[in-house]
Amino acid sequence: MDESRKKELLFPHEIVRDEQNKLLLLTDASIQNNRNLIVHAPTGLGKTAATLSPALAYAIKNGKTILFLTSRHTQHKIAIDTLKAIKKIYDVDASCVSIIGKKHMCLQGGIEKLYNKDFLEYCKKLKEEKKCEFYTNCRSSQTKFTPRGSQLIKVLSDAPTSSEKIVEESAFEKVCPYEISLGIAHRAKVIITDYYYLFHPDIGDSFLSKIEKELKDIIVIIDEAHNLPYRLKDLASEHLSNVMIKRAVSECKKYGYKITAQIEYIDKILSRLCMEINIGEKIVVKDEFYKPLQKFDYESLIKELEDTASEVRKIQKQSYLGSVANFLHKWLGPDEGFARIISKKQGFKEPLITLSYRCLDSSVVSKEIINGARSTILMSGTLLPTSMYKELLGVENCQEVVFSDPFPKKNRLNLIIPKTTTKFTARNDQQFDNIAEILAEIINTVPGNSAVFFPSYFIMDKVKTALKGVTKTVFSEDPSMDKEEKELFLTNFKGYKDSGAVLLGVASGSFGEGIDLPGDFLKAVIIVGLPLSAPDLETKSLIEYFDKKFKKGWDYGYLFPAFNKTLQNAGRCIRSETDKGIIIFLDERFTWPNYRRCFPEDWDIEVNLNYKEMIMDFFKTN
Repeated sequence: MDESRKKELLFPHEIVRDEQNKLLLLTDASIQNNRNLIVHAPTGLGKTAATLSPALAYAIKNGKTILFLTSRHTQHKIAIDTLKAIKKIYDVDASCVSIIGKKHMCLQGGIEKLYNKDFLEYCKKLKEEKKCEFYTNCRSSQTKFTPRGSQLIKVLSDAPTSSEKIVEESAFEKVCPYEISLGIAHRAKVIITDYYYLFHPDIGDSFLSKIEKELKDIIVIIDEAHNLPYRLKDLASEHLSNVMIKRAVSECKKYGYKITAQIEYIDKILSRLCMEINIGEKIVVKDEFYKPLQKFDYESLIKELEDTASEVRKIQKQSYLGSVANFLHKWLGPDEGFARIISKKQGFKEPLITLSYRCLDSSVVSKEIINGARSTILMSGTLLPTSMYKELLGVENCQEVVFSDPFPKKNRLNLIIPKTTTKFTARNDQQFDNIAEILAEIINTVPGNSAVFFPSYFIMDKVKTALKGVTKTVFSEDPSMDKEEKELFLTNFKGYKDSGAVLLGVASGSFGEGIDLPGDFLKAVIIVGLPLSAPDLETKSLIEYFDKKFKKGWDYGYLFPAFNKTLQNAGRCIRSETDKGIIIFLDERFTWPNYRRCFPEDWDIEVNLNYKEMIMDFFKTN
């Protein structure tokens, strides 16, 4: 790419790699032609700069705004640093704001444990009653900022601004960080935030309205887009449990509200719906829950629950009555693309009964938004097959592109060892012993840190018990760890890069995706088995629904999502063009044609039982 074209597209780096150049031009063409783009681009290609730069160039020339959506907070910093580099080199309007969840920006105390819906209601009440000093210091009305608020917005709008900086400066000025973020977003060319600020059914439209932007004038860039279908399904789903109901009853009795009988009747309906279930689940239909509640007039019951919840929140900020009301409202939603499931599980003192309204089809949330924007760019290092994501998200007028791994192939050894399996019917103590024996041999042979990912905590614990003879420190993931404990866990693990340690984790756990261990911090990733659990009713419903809609139920509803988790796990190893390491798939099923086809086409994968010698040879020559 010549210098004039680089300047035209605002690319901020001296060297434009070949694959990066293609993505730059594809992004520019997509935006120019009001077209969508789905990009599978492995780690190291430089996706952020290759998409943000041409998007910003177009936005500046045509008065548009960019929404850069990501579920990873680390990606906020990468995007901000990219924009800072663009501004420094080209001196253009690279104004940017990073916005995280409203609750996480709030300066009020005692809100950490509130559910998001309760926090939003609590926030709304404080503002209405003028009891939030941060809001009243910030806004003189819903549409106007105070001089103090306006001045801070002006100061923070001069350069790309992180959410941490906004919170810090807002706390000093005693103004609301979220409202300040909205003020900056109103002026900004780029807004970096989470998926739900655009796609949440209750938040998206409100957010765009507050920053006075129209969807048709927005360029949407979605990072880590492989997560989007599953996040959107969760956003559109709701559940009600007997525990929630009991807590709602307690609220009524505690404060003397006369709606206890109605809530207790809901509990009876749940018990009746799963009467024939011992421990398990079953499909229910809308009327099985809806009709019995008509004795109270369903809509009037929702209103009474909402009003009572509002009163409770004035006293204790949080209300389970509101959660019950929200579920009753959601239950009236459409049947197509949703499943209604009741389950009974063994609880601590009594069975846990949960009634769920589960979204199966993420396109009911995403389709109009993605296709209503000026252009939507969806990108990820594990977006295969691109056709699946196009169909799952309802993307129209779209180009699909698959880029090859940009790193030297000699730096990585991809190996399948077909000696064991975690297949359900083959699980036994002898199988776990065999897995442990192979793992110990690999871990001891690798000169540095290794990470092992299992399909479940059950299998991880079984293999860990059998893991004898490992000469290195063992770190085991614990599902109860909080954010600070996870960070300390990872920091301690990194400290063993010279002597070597092993991290035992779960494919869908905290360390299987979204962590960076570049350079010498990780030399090997071993993926034990496929994270294919026995299909529950929701998965069976997904398979049936996708069979009906796409004729690809098994692939879309079961196989591909599980396999993509293993590819995410594999991606923890090689994070730059100088990283060197091995990726081992330990399960005979990885050699079966139905699973082998799921690997990226450009991966050179060897199947070999002589793994120890291959590992030693690889590290000798690398």
